[in-house]
Amino acid sequence: MATAAAPSAGAQAAEAACLQDFELYESESRFYIFGTNSDKTLWRLLKIDRSETPELDIDECSTIYTQTGYQELLEGLDEDHRSTGGVKFVTKFYGIIGFVKFLGPFYMLIITDRRKIGEIFDHPVYHVTKTSMVELANSKYRSSFLCSKDENRYKKILNTLDLRKDFFFSYSYPIMRSLQKNLSDPQEGWSIYETTFVWNEFLTRRIRICLRSTLWTVPLVYGFFKQDKFAISGKDVMFTLIARRSRHYAGTRYLKRGVNKKGRVANDVETEQIVYEAVPRPTEVSSVVQNRGSIPLFWSQDTSKLHIKPDIILHEKDKNYEATKLHFENLRKRYGNPIIILNLIKTRERRESILRRAFDKAIRIINEFDSEENHLRFLHWDLHKNSQGKPTNVLDVLLKVAFRALRLTDFFYCQVAPPSGSETAHWPALLNSHDPYCCDESNSDISQEDISGSSDSSGNGTAEDKAETSELPQLKPPIFQKGVLRTNCIDCLDRTNVAQYAYGLAAFGHQLHALGCVQSPELGLGAPLAHQLMHFYERMGDTLAVQYSGSAAHNKIFSAKRGHLKLFIRSQEFFRTLQRHYSNACIDANKQAAINLFLGYFQPEQGNPALWELESSSEEHNNETLDHTGDSAMPRVQSDGSLLCVSNTSIPGDSDELLNGPQPDELQSPQVESDLVHENEISPPFESEASNSRCTPTVSHNYIHHVLSSHIDDCNGSGDSNFLDLEWLSNSGISSDERSIATSTPDAHLSTENVISGIIPETTENEEQVAEVQGQKLPDHFRQWVEDGDTFWF
Repeated sequence: MATAAAPSAGAQAAEAACLQDFELYESESRFYIFGTNSDKTLWRLLKIDRSETPELDIDECSTIYTQTGYQELLEGLDEDHRSTGGVKFVTKFYGIIGFVKFLGPFYMLIITDRRKIGEIFDHPVYHVTKTSMVELANSKYRSSFLCSKDENRYKKILNTLDLRKDFFFSYSYPIMRSLQKNLSDPQEGWSIYETTFVWNEFLTRRIRICLRSTLWTVPLVYGFFKQDKFAISGKDVMFTLIARRSRHYAGTRYLKRGVNKKGRVANDVETEQIVYEAVPRPTEVSSVVQNRGSIPLFWSQDTSKLHIKPDIILHEKDKNYEATKLHFENLRKRYGNPIIILNLIKTRERRESILRRAFDKAIRIINEFDSEENHLRFLHWDLHKNSQGKPTNVLDVLLKVAFRALRLTDFFYCQVAPPSGSETAHWPALLNSHDPYCCDESNSDISQEDISGSSDSSGNGTAEDKAETSELPQLKPPIFQKGVLRTNCIDCLDRTNVAQYAYGLAAFGHQLHALGCVQSPELGLGAPLAHQLMHFYERMGDTLAVQYSGSAAHNKIFSAKRGHLKLFIRSQEFFRTLQRHYSNACIDANKQAAINLFLGYFQPEQGNPALWELESSSEEHNNETLDHTGDSAMPRVQSDGSLLCVSNTSIPGDSDELLNGPQPDELQSPQVESDLVHENEISPPFESEASNSRCTPTVSHNYIHHVLSSHIDDCNGSGDSNFLDLEWLSNSGISSDERSIATSTPDAHLSTENVISGIIPETTENEEQVAEVQGQKLPDHFRQWVEDGDTFWF
């Protein structure tokens, strides 16, 4: 069969390497997928065997076809299959999500509709709006599974994870990596799928192994993406806010808490804000990254339909805090030093206070036995208590914390080279690139022509163009972010989002100042830009809260900042609490099961217990993979108290390795490295996750207790920060001089109970709200539920 193939020019091959539109055809024995570039000038062919095979059988044709060649090839395939009905068109689609197998045949998940939601340097970003699951088996093999109840139930469970909500992707820009990583350490192909934030890594693994290629799949990121233009000083500035949810230890609110033995934490989300001038080819760009994640201890909550806030269970199974150390080492590999911890949980509330003291103890133990360079910076600050008077006052304090943290970590800024010709697909490129951890500012021997491009290269440069070129500023050395601010509360949703907004606002002013858009790097809370930014972070907070907890975030402080009536705020909080409670009690178990299937943490096998036969308790989900035996690694404990301590001898060595089949992190693939390698911002990679233990030698618990006794009598009486002067933090005003004040050696006798002045006692507002509920003459059992559940406040 003669077909017209495209010339083998390098530019055409590179263009064909970015497939964006696909057509699916079927015959009785095979599926045929034709993929083409955005201009539909170059085509490639993928063949999928539909016979009964235990493994996926996929073959890629190496020929690149022209439009004419594609038509001829399709006609030839139809002729070859004429005896069995020919080749029939099935659907048009926009990318392969991956392949999944339950108990019967393989299924292919595809994106059948998309919506453009923005672009980063001319690289479009799309939101998934419609998907389809295509069964690969032919009619003969399919008949044996049509009546399989278990097969159909697994399909129904997987469909519970709605891919039309908050999944996004880009064909040409690695959206799963920060801008700093993409410019200072560009990666493509296989390596980007091994990063923390690609949710279909497991689903794409089989096709990537078969083809040794990532050409036909799209890496999906789960989280939040919003982009808009701001008018600032006569310039249009493009602002992009991205939240990337980790695929490790992922799940729903009460079923995923704390840390697992690999150091992965629940609700691990990376937030990045990108700023550059909204012109066709900007030459300067800035970004900043922050992180949120569950408290990295072994703890869980006993879910119950009768209580809005279930008991907190602290598991004393890791007395040397090895898993906690692994978590912070993972953050250090991703972002560098320093790691700054902003812990916002309550100091007096009976459920949260013990967890707060345990976290403080863990941080101090880790710092005691780590080098000074790797010391964790921390601030324990009770946001709830400090918002009892005027809720908006906490934003002033958090903004001061944000400015101090930003001085320690810096943010990313660089000048980029505009594209030329075929290089557009790889734009932008970092100018004056250095090692982000040791930037040599003296290496600035790049000409002004390199920034703007030669005006004579096209032969069409005008006098105005040359004048503008000569007026461009001299090449500036890049600035690299080193370290990260890690914020948490209990859920890492409501209070955390307020703190992340404050950090985003502090960084936004510095980013605009670096781009030359504003005179001062300081943006006040009353500035119009601050209100615009608040809308972005509020939307992000609502989206992340729905994903993790089932309801929008409790935006009490944001609403108060806008001047909303107190009664309106309380009623909104009340109904969101009800919505969250219903989702946690009735929906989360099914959603968690769908996530476990999608991420490969549970793989169905004949003869083993089905997914729905396993307990859906928080203990059962403490590991990334589920135990087929149904035996929980952490026994359930009943108690009347709000916080339970469960003592275990040690971390089970193989508790999350019990699946008979290969696990998501263990399947063999060509030259696959650990996630820690690809999450590394700039520093040398780990050899493997197991090598982490070499950096954190085990210390006897008795010795740790002896050391701590000389430093910690009680966490409530100890210092609450090792990088901020709390007395300075409590003072009003946020002048530029105050922002630069901080201490390197904290006062060990200061605490949040006596450093923040003018705080209304916590019981005052609670009593008022309980009285308000009681005055509505509601049924006794409902009032009790509201009072015990702490409904109107977080």
